[in-house]
Amino acid sequence: MLPFCLCAQIDGNNKKSFSNVKKSPEAEEKKAVMASYNLYNSGEEKKALKNAKILLEKAKYPSNTASLILLQAYYYNKRALLDSSIYYTNRALKFHTKIGNDSLKNRLLSLGYNLMGQIYKKKGLFEVSKKWHLKGLQASQKYKENNLYYTHLHGLASIYKALGDNANALKSYKECLEYKKDDEIRLGSYINLGDIYSDSKDYDKGNYYYNLGKQLSEKTSNQQAKAVIALSIGTNYQLQQKMTDALKMYHEVISIADKNELNQIGLVARGNIGDTYIDLKNYSEAKLIFSDALQKSIDFGYLDNQINFYDELKKIAVLEQDYKSAFEYLTKSTKVKDSINKIQKTKEINELEIKYKTAQREKEIRFLQFDNTTKKLKLEKQQEAIENMNLQEEISQKITENTILFFQNSSQKKLSEISLLKKDQQLKSLQIKQEKETRLLTIFGFLIVLIPIIGLLLQYYKRLKTQRLLNTQQAEISTQNINNLLKDQELKLIKASISGQDNERQRISQELHDSIGGNLAAIKLQLNHLVISSSPKIKNLTALLDETYDHVRNLSHTLIPKKFAHHKFCEVLESYFKNIGEASTIKTDFTVYPKKEIDALHEEIQIEIFKIIQELLTNTIKHAKASKMDLQLNLVENLLNILFEDNGIGFNPENYKPGIGILNLENRIIQLNGTFIMDSKFKRGTIANIEIPISSTHTGNEAKKGINVKKQLDNLTKL
Repeated sequence: MLPFCLCAQIDGNNKKSFSNVKKSPEAEEKKAVMASYNLYNSGEEKKALKNAKILLEKAKYPSNTASLILLQAYYYNKRALLDSSIYYTNRALKFHTKIGNDSLKNRLLSLGYNLMGQIYKKKGLFEVSKKWHLKGLQASQKYKENNLYYTHLHGLASIYKALGDNANALKSYKECLEYKKDDEIRLGSYINLGDIYSDSKDYDKGNYYYNLGKQLSEKTSNQQAKAVIALSIGTNYQLQQKMTDALKMYHEVISIADKNELNQIGLVARGNIGDTYIDLKNYSEAKLIFSDALQKSIDFGYLDNQINFYDELKKIAVLEQDYKSAFEYLTKSTKVKDSINKIQKTKEINELEIKYKTAQREKEIRFLQFDNTTKKLKLEKQQEAIENMNLQEEISQKITENTILFFQNSSQKKLSEISLLKKDQQLKSLQIKQEKETRLLTIFGFLIVLIPIIGLLLQYYKRLKTQRLLNTQQAEISTQNINNLLKDQELKLIKASISGQDNERQRISQELHDSIGGNLAAIKLQLNHLVISSSPKIKNLTALLDETYDHVRNLSHTLIPKKFAHHKFCEVLESYFKNIGEASTIKTDFTVYPKKEIDALHEEIQIEIFKIIQELLTNTIKHAKASKMDLQLNLVENLLNILFEDNGIGFNPENYKPGIGILNLENRIIQLNGTFIMDSKFKRGTIANIEIPISSTHTGNEAKKGINVKKQLDNLTKL
């Protein structure tokens, strides 16, 4: 399928629908061109190519002609006839000079450059491919074509990756993630980022990007991407010798592949499971999985997979010293290889035949074009010769007539001309003098009136200009002040409501503990000093007092404002994040993974995380002027990752000086032995990436604190 609907892309700026321009011949021609593209995308590629060649003979409009030629280029590119594809792409690009609309012209160039980049990448000429993608980036940036810009950027990133320039590849893929409108580009970027980090043995970061891609594939229901990502995560686990995790991921790939008929991916996953069993020396299970995969590859007709599975079964037979079976698998593998060689030879012959036919057709087309041009030149020359003959006859007739008349009237004209010339000279001299005097007078008068008017107009224009600047500056200052006041008021109201609730609960807790608890302790003390304290009624009363005292104490401790004691941390944080969004009319998005493990974190860490997120939200509401905020919490192998993003005005990191809030935030993160990275671009928002290591020591500290509190309460009851 084509990466762009070419006709729709080339005429994307024309907002009139076809129903509004049905009667125009250009619209009818465009309809026919789009029908060819629909045939191509629905799998009828040869029929589409035939229609395109027929339409090319009748096409009158440059944009439609370029679209039809590009369709041929895509057809030959898909069949790896790269030279033919380059020829037709160059032909299409020549039409950019004939298209009047600059935006359409620029879009055609961007599409052509993208195709050239793909072709030269297939040829293995990565530097040439990089040049075409860079040209495409310039063309798409000129008219702010975001879709084409990020398409070229993704292509350029893949070239950097192929050249081993991982630094530039990472930078380009990460920039592609900023484009939220194309899920395919973002998915490809996540997968490639995971591959780069995995190749460099940074498996944690690789899994991090794979998991982000997995979330996006689930959101967009892209089952193929989901299967590919699960396969990559499984390979990561296998390289780290985490065989159980690897097998779990491979089985997940097989279930996705079998449900969605992703046969090739399913076979790769089965092969990886077999390799894992070989590493675990579980040859019987490995043999079963490879036999199953071999049968499926035979059913699907995948010859390369058959060779691979025969070789793996031969390898297992050698390890088990079953050399007879190993020899049988080897002979079967060689048979499949021979059949592949035969198929490839016939394929090469067919390709050469197609290349030869296309070359012959191109020669015939060039020869016909040359004949047509020569015939046109001959006809034009004949028409010019006829026109010259007619002109010469007319000129000769006029010359003869003029000579006769000239000789008849020459004598009379000369006499009258002499007398008239004298009179004309006198009149002209007088007129010239009068005209000079009147011109000088009018010029002087006009200058005397014009100079003061120009001066007054200049002064009035300057005053208007300064007044406008002052008005705009005052309006901007007032709007900024109003926004800042509103945001400060919102923050104060939110903080006041939370602190008011905590203070009220603290007050009630203290009243229960100090007044009622104290009274109960005093009553118990007096009962213990009574003479008849050994009677059963007094014992029952003291037991009842102890029970009542315990209830009062428990109630007072539960009223102490601990935000996460009776509610799950993620629910409290999500509720707080949602309330902030509703109060400030900012759209919010909150994701957590895994939820249970983050809810089980120690309360001190949860409070610190809550304060860090509060500071990030306060900074965004005060300064960013954002309309959307995203918050992600991920806990992977005792490393908590907080990813906060807004789409505000951003800032230049080189000229940025952090304020007190950001410095306090950094100090909190340093105390937690964490790392903090903030990235921003002007008018593109801000991203804050925080990573905090989670250890098991905090749980022990909390247990000690609980024992100390219990001892203090027991000592109080003994009084």
